[in-house]
Amino acid sequence: MSSSQFNHRTILTNLLLVATLFSILVIGLGAYTRLVHAGLGCPDWPLCYGHLWAPAQGGELVQANFDFPDSPVDLAKTWPEMTHRYLASSLGLLCIAIVLLSVGARKRDPSVPIKHPVALLMLIILQGMFGMWTVTLKLWPQVVTLHLIGGFTTFCLLLLLYLRVNQVQVLVASSLTRGLAILGVIVVALQILLGGWLTSNYAAMACIELPFCEIAALTSDDFSQGFNILQQIGPNYLGGQLDGGARIAIHATHRFGALACLIILALLAWWLIRHKYLQLVVPLLVLSVVQLTLGVANVYFSLPLFNAVAHNITGALLLGCLVWINFKLSSN
Repeated sequence: MSSSQFNHRTILTNLLLVATLFSILVIGLGAYTRLVHAGLGCPDWPLCYGHLWAPAQGGELVQANFDFPDSPVDLAKTWPEMTHRYLASSLGLLCIAIVLLSVGARKRDPSVPIKHPVALLMLIILQGMFGMWTVTLKLWPQVVTLHLIGGFTTFCLLLLLYLRVNQVQVLVASSLTRGLAILGVIVVALQILLGGWLTSNYAAMACIELPFCEIAALTSDDFSQGFNILQQIGPNYLGGQLDGGARIAIHATHRFGALACLIILALLAWWLIRHKYLQLVVPLLVLSVVQLTLGVANVYFSLPLFNAVAHNITGALLLGCLVWINFKLSSN
Protein backbone atom coordinates (compact mmCIF):
# COMPACT_ATOMS: atom_id res chain seq x y z
CA MET A 1 0.00 0.00 0.00
CA SER A 2 1.42 3.36 -1.04
CA SER A 3 1.85 6.27 1.35
CA SER A 4 -1.03 8.12 -0.35
CA GLN A 5 -3.31 5.09 0.01
CA PHE A 6 -2.33 4.72 3.63
CA ASN A 7 -3.01 8.37 4.45
CA HIS A 8 -6.45 8.43 2.84
CA ARG A 9 -7.52 5.16 4.43
CA THR A 10 -6.16 6.22 7.83
CA ILE A 11 -7.97 9.56 7.75
CA LEU A 12 -11.18 7.84 6.67
CA THR A 13 -10.81 5.21 9.39
CA ASN A 14 -10.29 7.83 12.08
CA LEU A 15 -13.25 9.88 10.88
CA LEU A 16 -15.44 6.76 10.90
CA LEU A 17 -14.40 6.01 14.47
CA VAL A 18 -15.31 9.56 15.52
CA ALA A 19 -18.65 9.41 13.69
CA THR A 20 -19.48 6.00 15.21
CA LEU A 21 -18.83 7.24 18.75
CA PHE A 22 -20.65 10.47 17.99
CA SER A 23 -23.73 8.52 16.85
CA ILE A 24 -23.89 6.91 20.31
CA LEU A 25 -24.01 10.41 21.80
CA VAL A 26 -26.87 11.32 19.46
CA ILE A 27 -28.75 8.15 20.43
CA GLY A 28 -28.27 8.93 24.13
CA LEU A 29 -29.47 12.52 23.78
CA GLY A 30 -32.42 11.35 21.68
CA ALA A 31 -33.39 8.98 24.50
CA TYR A 32 -32.99 11.79 27.03
CA THR A 33 -35.21 14.07 24.92
CA ARG A 34 -37.98 11.45 24.81
CA LEU A 35 -37.72 10.62 28.50
CA VAL A 36 -38.05 14.23 29.67
CA HIS A 37 -41.03 14.64 27.29
CA ALA A 38 -39.20 17.24 25.23
CA GLY A 39 -40.02 15.78 21.82
CA LEU A 40 -42.28 18.76 21.20
CA GLY A 41 -40.08 21.19 23.13
CA CYS A 42 -40.04 23.15 19.88
CA PRO A 43 -43.40 22.94 18.08
CA ASP A 44 -41.95 23.98 14.71
CA TRP A 45 -39.14 22.61 12.53
CA PRO A 46 -36.27 23.18 11.83
CA LEU A 47 -36.41 26.37 13.92
CA CYS A 48 -37.59 26.64 17.52
CA TYR A 49 -40.48 29.07 17.88
CA GLY A 50 -39.03 30.73 14.79
CA HIS A 51 -35.55 31.06 16.33
CA LEU A 52 -32.26 29.28 15.63
CA TRP A 53 -32.15 28.24 19.29
CA ALA A 54 -35.07 29.28 21.49
CA PRO A 55 -36.69 32.56 22.54
CA ALA A 56 -35.05 33.78 25.72
CA GLN A 57 -35.88 37.46 26.23
CA GLY A 58 -39.19 38.86 27.44
CA GLY A 59 -40.45 40.16 24.12
CA GLU A 60 -39.42 36.99 22.28
CA LEU A 61 -41.19 34.83 24.85
CA VAL A 62 -44.38 36.85 24.61
CA GLN A 63 -44.36 36.64 20.81
CA ALA A 64 -43.58 32.91 20.82
CA ASN A 65 -46.43 32.18 23.22
CA PHE A 66 -48.73 34.29 21.05
CA ASP A 67 -47.69 32.47 17.86
CA PHE A 68 -47.96 29.02 19.48
CA PRO A 69 -50.75 29.29 22.07
CA ASP A 70 -51.09 25.49 22.36
CA SER A 71 -47.36 25.06 23.03
CA PRO A 72 -46.11 27.68 25.51
CA VAL A 73 -42.34 28.00 25.78
CA ASP A 74 -40.71 25.67 28.29
CA LEU A 75 -36.98 26.34 28.20
CA ALA A 76 -36.26 23.14 30.14
CA LYS A 77 -37.59 21.25 27.10
CA THR A 78 -36.36 23.44 24.28
CA TRP A 79 -32.66 22.96 25.01
CA PRO A 80 -32.57 19.13 24.79
CA GLU A 81 -34.69 19.22 21.64
CA MET A 82 -32.52 21.80 19.87
CA THR A 83 -29.26 20.27 21.12
CA HIS A 84 -30.38 16.93 19.70
CA ARG A 85 -31.26 18.55 16.37
CA TYR A 86 -27.88 20.25 16.06
CA LEU A 87 -25.93 17.16 17.08
CA ALA A 88 -27.89 15.06 14.58
CA SER A 89 -27.17 17.67 11.90
CA SER A 90 -23.48 17.54 12.82
CA LEU A 91 -23.56 13.76 12.35
CA GLY A 92 -25.01 14.38 8.91
CA LEU A 93 -22.08 16.67 8.07
CA LEU A 94 -19.67 13.96 9.22
CA CYS A 95 -21.38 11.48 6.90
CA ILE A 96 -21.03 13.88 3.98
CA ALA A 97 -17.32 14.12 4.77
CA ILE A 98 -17.14 10.31 4.93
CA VAL A 99 -18.65 10.00 1.44
CA LEU A 100 -16.23 12.57 0.02
CA LEU A 101 -13.23 10.89 1.67
CA SER A 102 -14.42 7.48 0.48
CA VAL A 103 -14.60 8.72 -3.10
CA GLY A 104 -11.10 10.17 -2.82
CA ALA A 105 -9.70 7.03 -1.20
CA ARG A 106 -11.40 4.78 -3.76
CA LYS A 107 -9.45 6.45 -6.57
CA ARG A 108 -6.24 5.26 -4.92
CA ASP A 109 -7.49 2.04 -3.34
CA PRO A 110 -10.25 0.03 -5.14
CA SER A 111 -11.01 -1.92 -1.95
CA VAL A 112 -12.55 1.15 -0.26
CA PRO A 113 -16.37 0.76 -0.36
CA ILE A 114 -18.49 3.44 -2.02
CA LYS A 115 -22.06 2.12 -1.97
CA HIS A 116 -21.96 1.66 1.79
CA PRO A 117 -21.14 5.31 2.69
CA VAL A 118 -23.61 6.59 0.08
CA ALA A 119 -26.36 4.39 1.56
CA LEU A 120 -25.40 5.68 4.99
CA LEU A 121 -25.78 9.28 3.82
CA MET A 122 -29.19 8.46 2.33
CA LEU A 123 -30.25 7.05 5.68
CA ILE A 124 -29.07 10.21 7.45
CA ILE A 125 -31.18 12.31 5.09
CA LEU A 126 -34.17 10.06 5.79
CA GLN A 127 -33.48 10.43 9.50
CA GLY A 128 -33.69 14.19 9.08
CA MET A 129 -37.12 13.73 7.49
CA PHE A 130 -38.23 11.53 10.37
CA GLY A 131 -37.00 14.20 12.76
CA MET A 132 -39.23 16.72 10.99
CA TRP A 133 -42.22 14.35 10.95
CA THR A 134 -41.74 13.63 14.65
CA VAL A 135 -42.57 17.28 15.31
CA THR A 136 -45.09 17.99 12.54
CA LEU A 137 -47.06 14.78 13.26
CA LYS A 138 -46.92 15.45 17.00
CA LEU A 139 -45.00 12.36 18.15
CA TRP A 140 -47.01 9.90 16.07
CA PRO A 141 -45.75 6.57 17.51
CA GLN A 142 -45.00 5.06 14.11
CA VAL A 143 -42.69 7.93 13.21
CA VAL A 144 -41.06 8.09 16.66
CA THR A 145 -40.34 4.35 16.55
CA LEU A 146 -38.89 4.47 13.04
CA HIS A 147 -36.82 7.51 13.99
CA LEU A 148 -35.35 5.56 16.91
CA ILE A 149 -34.68 2.52 14.72
CA GLY A 150 -33.04 4.76 12.15
CA GLY A 151 -30.67 6.08 14.80
CA PHE A 152 -29.64 2.57 15.82
CA THR A 153 -29.26 1.57 12.18
CA THR A 154 -27.06 4.60 11.53
CA PHE A 155 -24.77 3.57 14.38
CA CYS A 156 -24.55 -0.01 13.11
CA LEU A 157 -23.83 1.06 9.52
CA LEU A 158 -21.09 3.40 10.73
CA LEU A 159 -19.59 0.63 12.84
CA LEU A 160 -19.75 -1.84 9.97
CA LEU A 161 -18.16 0.64 7.58
CA TYR A 162 -15.41 1.28 10.12
CA LEU A 163 -14.73 -2.46 10.35
CA ARG A 164 -14.61 -2.75 6.56
CA VAL A 165 -12.35 0.24 5.97
CA ASN A 166 -10.09 -0.72 8.88
CA GLN A 167 -9.82 -4.19 7.35
CA VAL A 168 -10.53 -5.99 10.62
CA GLN A 169 -9.45 -9.60 10.33
CA VAL A 170 -12.24 -12.16 10.16
CA LEU A 171 -12.29 -15.65 11.70
CA VAL A 172 -12.97 -19.03 10.15
CA ALA A 173 -16.41 -20.17 11.29
CA SER A 174 -18.94 -22.83 10.36
CA SER A 175 -22.27 -21.99 8.74
CA LEU A 176 -24.05 -23.00 11.97
CA THR A 177 -21.96 -20.56 14.00
CA ARG A 178 -22.67 -17.77 11.55
CA GLY A 179 -26.35 -18.72 11.58
CA LEU A 180 -26.54 -18.42 15.37
CA ALA A 181 -24.80 -15.04 15.22
CA ILE A 182 -27.28 -13.82 12.61
CA LEU A 183 -30.17 -15.07 14.76
CA GLY A 184 -28.71 -13.13 17.69
CA VAL A 185 -28.60 -9.84 15.81
CA ILE A 186 -32.14 -10.39 14.49
CA VAL A 187 -33.73 -11.03 17.92
CA VAL A 188 -31.93 -8.05 19.48
CA ALA A 189 -32.99 -5.81 16.58
CA LEU A 190 -36.60 -6.94 17.02
CA GLN A 191 -36.36 -6.32 20.77
CA ILE A 192 -35.10 -2.80 20.11
CA LEU A 193 -38.04 -2.29 17.74
CA LEU A 194 -40.36 -3.41 20.54
CA GLY A 195 -38.59 -1.04 22.91
CA GLY A 196 -39.11 1.82 20.48
CA TRP A 197 -42.81 1.03 20.22
CA LEU A 198 -43.02 0.79 24.01
CA THR A 199 -41.41 4.16 24.65
CA SER A 200 -43.29 5.95 21.85
CA ASN A 201 -46.56 4.78 23.42
CA TYR A 202 -45.42 5.64 26.97
CA ALA A 203 -45.79 2.08 28.21
CA ALA A 204 -42.51 1.78 30.12
CA MET A 205 -44.27 1.86 33.50
CA ALA A 206 -47.49 0.16 32.42
CA CYS A 207 -46.56 -2.86 34.51
CA ILE A 208 -44.65 -2.50 37.79
CA GLU A 209 -44.66 -6.12 38.97
CA LEU A 210 -41.46 -8.18 38.87
CA PRO A 211 -40.39 -10.55 37.46
CA PHE A 212 -43.55 -11.04 35.43
CA CYS A 213 -46.21 -8.69 34.14
CA GLU A 214 -49.80 -9.49 35.09
CA ILE A 215 -51.46 -10.42 31.81
CA ALA A 216 -54.28 -12.69 33.00
CA ALA A 217 -56.86 -9.92 32.58
CA LEU A 218 -55.65 -8.87 29.13
CA THR A 219 -57.81 -9.53 26.10
CA SER A 220 -57.06 -9.89 22.42
CA ASP A 221 -58.38 -6.34 21.98
CA ASP A 222 -55.65 -5.05 24.29
CA PHE A 223 -52.98 -6.59 22.05
CA SER A 224 -54.67 -5.48 18.82
CA GLN A 225 -54.95 -1.92 20.13
CA GLY A 226 -51.45 -1.97 21.59
CA PHE A 227 -49.93 -3.01 18.28
CA ASN A 228 -52.23 -1.06 15.99
CA ILE A 229 -49.91 0.55 13.45
CA LEU A 230 -52.81 2.46 11.91
CA GLN A 231 -53.21 4.89 14.75
CA GLN A 232 -54.84 8.13 13.71
CA ILE A 233 -52.64 10.99 12.55
CA GLY A 234 -53.57 14.29 14.11
CA PRO A 235 -53.81 14.06 17.89
CA ASN A 236 -50.91 15.10 20.08
CA TYR A 237 -49.35 11.82 21.22
CA LEU A 238 -47.28 13.40 23.99
CA GLY A 239 -48.02 11.19 27.00
CA GLY A 240 -49.67 8.54 24.83
CA GLN A 241 -53.22 7.86 23.71
CA LEU A 242 -53.62 4.16 24.55
CA ASP A 243 -55.59 2.84 27.49
CA GLY A 244 -53.99 0.87 30.32
CA GLY A 245 -54.66 -2.58 28.91
CA ALA A 246 -53.07 -1.80 25.55
CA ARG A 247 -49.98 -0.38 27.26
CA ILE A 248 -49.66 -3.44 29.48
CA ALA A 249 -49.87 -5.64 26.38
CA ILE A 250 -46.94 -3.75 24.81
CA HIS A 251 -44.93 -3.89 28.03
CA ALA A 252 -45.57 -7.61 28.54
CA THR A 253 -44.54 -8.36 24.95
CA HIS A 254 -41.33 -6.43 25.48
CA ARG A 255 -40.57 -8.52 28.57
CA PHE A 256 -41.19 -11.77 26.71
CA GLY A 257 -38.93 -10.44 23.97
CA ALA A 258 -36.23 -9.83 26.57
CA LEU A 259 -36.58 -13.46 27.70
CA ALA A 260 -36.25 -14.66 24.10
CA CYS A 261 -33.13 -12.50 23.67
CA LEU A 262 -31.65 -13.89 26.87
CA ILE A 263 -32.14 -17.48 25.70
CA ILE A 264 -30.77 -16.88 22.18
CA LEU A 265 -27.77 -14.86 23.38
CA ALA A 266 -26.98 -17.42 26.08
CA LEU A 267 -27.05 -20.13 23.43
CA LEU A 268 -24.81 -18.05 21.17
CA ALA A 269 -22.37 -17.39 24.02
CA TRP A 270 -22.26 -21.07 24.95
CA TRP A 271 -21.62 -22.04 21.32
CA LEU A 272 -18.85 -19.46 20.95
CA ILE A 273 -17.19 -20.65 24.17
CA ARG A 274 -17.45 -24.26 23.03
CA HIS A 275 -15.67 -23.38 19.79
CA LYS A 276 -13.09 -21.18 21.54
CA TYR A 277 -14.16 -17.79 20.16
CA LEU A 278 -13.42 -16.33 23.57
CA GLN A 279 -12.55 -12.84 22.31
CA LEU A 280 -16.15 -12.54 21.05
CA VAL A 281 -17.86 -13.87 24.16
CA VAL A 282 -16.69 -11.45 26.86
CA PRO A 283 -18.22 -8.22 25.45
CA LEU A 284 -21.37 -10.11 24.48
CA LEU A 285 -21.88 -11.45 28.00
CA VAL A 286 -21.01 -8.18 29.72
CA LEU A 287 -23.37 -6.09 27.58
CA SER A 288 -26.16 -8.68 27.86
CA VAL A 289 -25.96 -8.77 31.67
CA VAL A 290 -25.76 -4.97 31.93
CA GLN A 291 -28.73 -4.51 29.59
CA LEU A 292 -30.85 -7.03 31.50
CA THR A 293 -29.94 -5.38 34.80
CA LEU A 294 -30.81 -1.93 33.48
CA GLY A 295 -34.15 -3.20 32.18
CA VAL A 296 -35.09 -4.67 35.56
CA ALA A 297 -33.90 -1.51 37.32
CA ASN A 298 -36.13 0.60 35.07
CA VAL A 299 -39.17 -1.13 36.54
CA TYR A 300 -37.93 -1.59 40.10
CA PHE A 301 -36.80 2.05 40.53
CA SER A 302 -39.69 3.55 38.49
CA LEU A 303 -37.74 4.56 35.38
CA PRO A 304 -34.93 6.77 36.73
CA LEU A 305 -33.71 9.07 33.98
CA PHE A 306 -30.03 8.09 34.02
CA ASN A 307 -30.88 4.39 34.09
CA ALA A 308 -33.37 4.68 31.22
CA VAL A 309 -30.89 6.58 29.03
CA ALA A 310 -28.21 3.99 29.84
CA HIS A 311 -30.67 1.25 28.82
CA ASN A 312 -30.99 2.85 25.38
CA ILE A 313 -27.25 3.30 24.95
CA THR A 314 -26.44 -0.22 26.13
CA GLY A 315 -29.05 -1.59 23.73
CA ALA A 316 -27.24 0.14 20.88
CA LEU A 317 -23.88 -1.18 22.09
CA LEU A 318 -25.27 -4.71 22.36
CA LEU A 319 -26.60 -4.52 18.81
CA GLY A 320 -23.26 -3.11 17.68
CA CYS A 321 -21.46 -5.95 19.46
CA LEU A 322 -23.53 -8.47 17.52
CA VAL A 323 -22.80 -6.64 14.26
CA TRP A 324 -19.09 -6.89 15.14
CA ILE A 325 -19.44 -10.61 15.94
CA ASN A 326 -21.20 -11.26 12.65
CA PHE A 327 -18.50 -9.35 10.79
CA LYS A 328 -15.74 -11.31 12.53
CA LEU A 329 -17.48 -14.59 11.65
CA SER A 330 -18.20 -13.64 8.06
CA SER A 331 -16.84 -15.91 5.35
CA ASN A 332 -15.47 -13.01 3.23
